[in-house]
Amino acid sequence: MDRCEINFSTDVERNYIQIVPQTFNSSACVFKCLKKPLCRTCGPICSGSSSCKIGQGQDRCITKDTFASSITFNAEESSGQKPEVAKTGLGSSAAMTTAVVASLLHYLGVVDLSSGKKVDADLDIVHMIAQTAHCIAQGKVGSGFDVSSAVYGSQRYVRFSPEVLSSAQGAVKGIPLEEVISDVLQAKWDHERKKFSLPPSMTLLLGEPGTGGSSTPSMVGAVKKWQKSDPQNSLETWRKLSEANSALELHLNALSGLAEKHSDAYKNVINRCSVLTSEKWVGGEDESSQAVIEALLGARNSMLGIRNHMRKMGEAAGIPIEPESQSELLDATMNMEGVLLAGVPGAGGFDAVFAVTLGASSDNVIRAWSSRNVLALLVREDPNGVSIENNDPRAKEITTAVSSIRIE
Repeated sequence: MDRCEINFSTDVERNYIQIVPQTFNSSACVFKCLKKPLCRTCGPICSGSSSCKIGQGQDRCITKDTFASSITFNAEESSGQKPEVAKTGLGSSAAMTTAVVASLLHYLGVVDLSSGKKVDADLDIVHMIAQTAHCIAQGKVGSGFDVSSAVYGSQRYVRFSPEVLSSAQGAVKGIPLEEVISDVLQAKWDHERKKFSLPPSMTLLLGEPGTGGSSTPSMVGAVKKWQKSDPQNSLETWRKLSEANSALELHLNALSGLAEKHSDAYKNVINRCSVLTSEKWVGGEDESSQAVIEALLGARNSMLGIRNHMRKMGEAAGIPIEPESQSELLDATMNMEGVLLAGVPGAGGFDAVFAVTLGASSDNVIRAWSSRNVLALLVREDPNGVSIENNDPRAKEITTAVSSIRIE
């Protein structure tokens, strides 16, 4: 399918992590997730006080100083004309847009996003308006998976036709916003979504190498240029990527099914493999255990194929979709005990890296990353989508302050 995407939502600002066969005529598989400076104890940006206690498995705490130092030059890609924030390619602008739109619509009574009261009709309104706002802000119509995951949570996603937001582009030219919103709400939204999540006992990790992010528009532009100049080879590459992505989806779904039908065998295999490197994932005790091992190895091999095709695409397009420095880190990660998958998110390049681990092996990966100056981000998969948070004490202070404002 040429517009299919699989998105994993995380619990930080309700953004997403995704396996994405991405844009154009076929697909490539990537992961994404939101980055947020956060200390487990001190909040969004740690003050660096003596009271700070780093959480288990976390070797570095982001302070105001270290956050500022994350603005770096990327010598391998940047022209050096301006500093480039060490972004992770996680779609935080879509998450923020969705949060603001949902908050306003809920506050004004247009939708009800209270816990236990969310309905698809309300989420659909949030989705349509958030897509419109994001389109206007960016000045273009993207695939929309960023906003869709932020609204609905983890999902298998097929993008909408770009024509749906044609009126939104007119807002930049002075068309009244009321007309734009009316047209968007009445348009035929042909996107598709289906719930999707990681199988049980698997953990999604994201790491920030701190080398500076890559420009997604320029990299996508280079790929499009290559497609036009070499349509036959590019189409073949996309086809292979699509097949590899479909295979990965198949294996992950198979693992979820095995976990449900043969839970004991599934748990035993995951626990055993979590302390072994992949070449030792052998010897299923029975048919069910062997099926789990085969699905694990199948998913792993599919991801290796995806990485291979993405590197070839980058070479053909003249861009570093998986740079050598990232390849070395990813290879080392995939050779660790209990690691199922590893790759680069977004459009690739010098953004973050991800890993999917089995059982309790994530702590070992975090420590290994830290030894390479790669910071593990404090995020995890969350299938809930946009939600009202009531447990953060800082939110009460903000709500009280906002409620005291009078507009005359």
